[in-house]
Amino acid sequence: MSALFILIGFSLLAAVGFLAAFVWSVRDGQFDDDYTPSVRILFDDTPEPSPPPAKKS
Repeated sequence: MSALFILIGFSLLAAVGFLAAFVWSVRDGQFDDDYTPSVRILFDDTPEPSPPPAKKS
């Protein structure tokens, strides 16, 4: 029975740790821009200039 209390205490401690990490990331601005990452794949990359054609002799 004491193992159950230890596991409950450990899980509550882990939950508080994850909650603290979440609050820290929100205050740090991790979730400020949630629109751009979803459409970033749609943006075109800058095209690279093509090399000049090789001369055949």
